[in-house]
Amino acid sequence: MGDGLKEKTAKGLFWGGLSNGIQQLLNLIFGIFLARLLTPADYGMVGMLAIFSLIAATLQESGFTAALANKKEVSHRDYNAVFWFSVLTGCTLYLLLFFASPLIASFYEIPELTPLARYSFLGFLISSFGVAQNAYLFRNLMVKQKSISLIVALLVSGCVGVTMAYFGFAYWGIATQSIVYIATINLCYLYFSHWRPTFNIDFSPIRSMFVFSSKLLLTNIFKHLNDHILTIILGKYYSDKDAGYFSQAHKWNYMGHSLISGMVNGVAQPVLVSTGDERERLQRVFRKMLRFTAFIAFPAMWGLALIVPELIPIAITDKWLPCVPILQILCIGGAFIPIITLYTNMIISRGRSDIYMFGTIAIGLIQMLVMWLLHPYGMQRMVVVYVILNSCWLLVWHYFVWREIKLSLLSALKDLLPFAAISAMVLFATYHLTAFIANAYLLMLSKIVVAALLYMGIMWLSGAKIFKESIQFLFKRKV
Repeated sequence: MGDGLKEKTAKGLFWGGLSNGIQQLLNLIFGIFLARLLTPADYGMVGMLAIFSLIAATLQESGFTAALANKKEVSHRDYNAVFWFSVLTGCTLYLLLFFASPLIASFYEIPELTPLARYSFLGFLISSFGVAQNAYLFRNLMVKQKSISLIVALLVSGCVGVTMAYFGFAYWGIATQSIVYIATINLCYLYFSHWRPTFNIDFSPIRSMFVFSSKLLLTNIFKHLNDHILTIILGKYYSDKDAGYFSQAHKWNYMGHSLISGMVNGVAQPVLVSTGDERERLQRVFRKMLRFTAFIAFPAMWGLALIVPELIPIAITDKWLPCVPILQILCIGGAFIPIITLYTNMIISRGRSDIYMFGTIAIGLIQMLVMWLLHPYGMQRMVVVYVILNSCWLLVWHYFVWREIKLSLLSALKDLLPFAAISAMVLFATYHLTAFIANAYLLMLSKIVVAALLYMGIMWLSGAKIFKESIQFLFKRKV
């Protein structure tokens, strides 16, 4: 990498990592309080509606954030067109879902979902007012400003959610927390963004961007369906309590892998676009980001799987123990999600949103069919197959990256496998070294300390360049 691009990438990863670390810490703290106050059924009620809000939010954003980031030159007209398109789409979708809420409740056979759905869907309506500002911050690599916005929103919404849960509002507290989060983050984006909408409405820029963004739109719809297909099936064929157990496991897994995915997602596409078209340079930049992602993802996610049997009962009490094996399985696959995120960002940065679209639709359709066929055989089998399919799909993404920048599978495996193998060996050793400890609190702490020391020690002794560069950058930041 050139020095300027290298420094910009490092700063983006630093602020993205700091932000995501603080975010997940806050999510953890508020999540513990909420899980102690609420029941699995409460989480199941809100989890069943999540897919509808996500698809609506995807439709109103329509891939324009990535489209604006990929444009060589962006004007006020472009941002303004995206702003008004998102707002009008958000209003239309809210009205449609407002009147469709009784049908959603009928699908799940839970009448109480009708008023909850109409209230929860206000979230994506509010989010439509922040799409253009988010695109502005993303394009200009204003990671620090986005980080501050996310942390402020989490603090405000977390306090609201816990307070409402404490006073007995049950699942209404979770829904309100989400709405307050979205409203707060939109206000922060507006404050940090130098761009403001005007009433000079012109949708002509939308047409030029839609060729690229429409593929991302369809892609993201299937991505959300893929991510939430188990919640939909569990809500339909199992009890709201079972859906709640999976929802809780999915939440903890998401807190883990999004810490790394958020760092990668915040800088990968803008950096890869700015790298240019020189194949060797693209390979160098991508491989360095790949090594960094693997260096963090494998020990973090597999380490989370190791401490889950102690973490869940300590943090959110024994009533959530049924979600432990589900969470462990999800964490194993969760290590691959940040890597897949990097691969798909490379594909998008090359302007191949069509490849991203068809790849995501294919895995989405396969997942839906397989999960539907497996639902009579129990939740755990469904989760295992779900993780295997998603993890193996990385090979498909690699094929398309190879077509774009000619990165061989062997080279990619050289970047990934050492970190995966070392992580597996460290966690295997940690499990046996700490097996004699009976106290759950001491056992969890011992696992974390032993695994961290072993992993960092091996990284140092093996001379891992990415480890030493990360340490040097952190010390530089302190100075």
